[in-house]
Amino acid sequence: MTNENTLALVTGGASGIGYATAIALASEGMQVVICGRNEASLKEAANSIGSNVIAKVCDVANREEVAQLFSWLSREHRSPDILVNCAGINIANRMMANIDPADFDRVMNVNVTGTFNCIHAALPEMRKRGAGYIMNVVSVAGKRTMLMAGMPYCVSKTAQSTLGTFVNLEEAQNGIKVTNIYPGETNTPIVDRRPEPPSAERREAMLQPEDVAACVISILKLPARAVVPELIVSPPYMMLD
Repeated sequence: MTNENTLALVTGGASGIGYATAIALASEGMQVVICGRNEASLKEAANSIGSNVIAKVCDVANREEVAQLFSWLSREHRSPDILVNCAGINIANRMMANIDPADFDRVMNVNVTGTFNCIHAALPEMRKRGAGYIMNVVSVAGKRTMLMAGMPYCVSKTAQSTLGTFVNLEEAQNGIKVTNIYPGETNTPIVDRRPEPPSAERREAMLQPEDVAACVISILKLPARAVVPELIVSPPYMMLD
């Protein structure tokens, strides 16, 4: 699946894990489309990667915009062979004691509904082809509830995890594979949203976005007979029991 005839769509592709994943996929010779909400950041990211990367503005939480994105893909290219869901947000006021309910809704809309919207739009053509790969970049917060991650993020990532697992079970008979990747602390812009952003020393000890991107590539290179339902990757100081 890793060649110039493969089209990959990466959500949240302008920064962090999404950007690193787009670089990795493009380095394998694939055509890559990155999407996100900020047009300037997307264009800058696409230009920095290379000619086989296209930027397209899309808010994954907006179902109509996702439908328009996939309609454009079908007209100009084709429906993606690979979908990597990297779009995700967190907020500073993340405890029950201080959260704004509107912020809870916003986190759920991007992290859960956004993932649903993109999977739902990608599946029909994948079913027709009898093949496709969906990668959901979740978080270890989708495996363990963590005060540091905050309530809405943990709730949304647990839901995203369940969504991916369910689709994997349902679509296996159609040749479609789904992998949930659960990174531990990763040095991405999302950690800037913490009430106390981590120090430079702490960031250096974290996973780096390219570490998670390398996991995506490794999984895609497995033979067709293999599927990886879930993968946990973390820095050594953050082992899950």
